[in-house]
Amino acid sequence: MNSTFKLKKPKSDKSTLIYFRAYFKKEGKSLIYSTGESINPKEWDFENNQPINLSGRKKDAEIRRSINQQLNRYKEYFQEIVARYRNLNEELTLSKAREHLNEEFKDGASIGNDFMKVYDLFMKEKEEDQSGNSITASTLKRYKCNQNLLSNFEIDTKTKLRFDKINNEFFNKFISYCVKTKKHSTNTLSRNIGLLKTFLFWALRNKYTYNDAFISFKNIKRFKTDEVALNLNQVKEIANIDLSKKRKLEKVRDLFVFGCTTGMRFSNYSKVSKNDIQNGFIKVIDVKDNSKSLSIPLNTISKSILDKYNFELPQISNQKFNKYLKELFEFLEYDDVIKKTTKLGNKIIEKESILYDRISSHTARRSFITIMKNQRVPDKVIMSFTGHKSLQVFNNYYRPNEDEKVDFMKNVFK
Repeated sequence: MNSTFKLKKPKSDKSTLIYFRAYFKKEGKSLIYSTGESINPKEWDFENNQPINLSGRKKDAEIRRSINQQLNRYKEYFQEIVARYRNLNEELTLSKAREHLNEEFKDGASIGNDFMKVYDLFMKEKEEDQSGNSITASTLKRYKCNQNLLSNFEIDTKTKLRFDKINNEFFNKFISYCVKTKKHSTNTLSRNIGLLKTFLFWALRNKYTYNDAFISFKNIKRFKTDEVALNLNQVKEIANIDLSKKRKLEKVRDLFVFGCTTGMRFSNYSKVSKNDIQNGFIKVIDVKDNSKSLSIPLNTISKSILDKYNFELPQISNQKFNKYLKELFEFLEYDDVIKKTTKLGNKIIEKESILYDRISSHTARRSFITIMKNQRVPDKVIMSFTGHKSLQVFNNYYRPNEDEKVDFMKNVFK
């Protein structure tokens, strides 16, 4: 569909408004839309319907250049609208076109063309989901971090994010920025691409964009990293250490061991109360997926911890818990030097770190799965405790240590 520009009063000897014009053949009507720009007809090229490129005062040249830039915005945006409707196999009517132009150019316009403001709306919806327990606080935090990453990308690369510019060129630039500037590992990059695509799908569904080029963006294959898991003897040893003179560390230890012997996420195992105990089972809703109910039998260790606190476990935030866990394991002298392998771009990087620095709240869940698998408990039984639906995701938690590998080898080749 062709478009052009015309003057409101082409024969005037004073400045007159410049109109944007497009003809809608099916309706037999023309869209006449004010650009808000004015020009003297003497400075207008009537053959090409654009300002004349006159030499003269610098100020006049800048004004004409500014007018040209604004007119080009109208033309490019209208072409984008036409392309959107053609791709959707929908008819673009005159009234719809006027509505889109109002949204893009007029005061009080819709924010649909503002990438970051749309992300704010996305975040608002996710916050409401979180308050309704549809998503976890950690997931909400990831979306926020992803928004900050995109904001930093805009600033550092001097790239204004626009929905119509989300294409392969943007995608390659974004990946390069994450790897070279932010030094993100393969797994971090893969997660952030997934979060970005989730947002873009949301924007597409809610009609903030009609550009679906992002669907073809291929995510980066995740790299299996070395993670820490404790064995049964270590968990029992930690559980039996006298920490009565270190009350803070004792509470952290008890909460961690409870996680190691129940297999739940921290957001679940840190909130278990007496009401959740029924006939010797912990029965709760999985905070990450409220469609799943978890039913976990109590054992000697988990029950003794609940009894110790009269079924009111110590309350602590995940952030502080992770901080105090490192203090606990440093105090317990878990100071072996271990190697962590990560992938940065196409490079495999190995770094040495101290064991206590690698312990987190999630180590408990990973330890539980590793202990149960080493005791030959069937996967389906363990998954019924942890709430995993995917065997692939579940198996990522299994981390046999060197001693267990030796034991397996000896048992097979007796």
